Amino acid sequence: MNRNNYIVAATKDWNEVAFEKNTSNLKGNWYLINSPEKLTLEAINLIKPRYIFFPHWSWIVPSDITSNFECVCFHMTDVPFGRGGTPLQNLIVRGKTATKLTALKMSEELDAGPVYGKVDLSLAGSAQEIYENASDLVYVLISRIIENNIVPTEQKGEVVHFERRSPEQSIFPSVCDIKSLYDHIRMLDAKSYPHAYINYENFRLEFTNAKNNGNTLECHVTITEQIVENDKN
Repeated sequence: MNRNNYIVAATKDWNEVAFEKNTSNLKGNWYLINSPEKLTLEAINLIKPRYIFFPHWSWIVPSDITSNFECVCFHMTDVPFGRGGTPLQNLIVRGKTATKLTALKMSEELDAGPVYGKVDLSLAGSAQEIYENASDLVYVLISRIIENNIVPTEQKGEVVHFERRSPEQSIFPSVCDIKSLYDHIRMLDAKSYPHAYINYENFRLEFTNAKNNGNTLECHVTITEQIVENDKN
């Protein structure tokens, strides 16, 4: 292990921007792994990092990596509340306006590892804006961990699990008001995420860039024709 070497494993372009912006201000040698195919034990053994940090990582990390290196992930809830998938959307659906971004030691059970620290995270704005804000706050936690050599502590409190949302849940809710419709659109408004939508005959209408004006809602609408193949039988 080289105590001056660190790896950040992250996808999404905003995480790569945050890496370039924030690691230049941190001590040590920093390496970015931006795809699961590159996250191999052989590649990591060449670097021998003190920590491997995982902002917004969507894949299971092989056990031969987690057992040989200190792996730190980041979760957008005040654990043990909100363990599980799609935390941002699950929080907004529950009416939450703020949360904690938590640094966790990876464990066999998802989001159940001991905690290095937490920082406040606002849930205002679009999903894209929240993710970008969180990607910078990750480095606040990283800085604290490496500067103070923090020993993580076990989680305390009632465990609440979130179910991972499916793309089909992006369809407009059947019953809602302006505020809940605004929340539904904005919580899905991020690059590469399934945007809020409705189907109208053979068209799909997707909604982004929502603005809540009280009694009215303004947003950008993209209309796509859905091709339906004729039944040849």
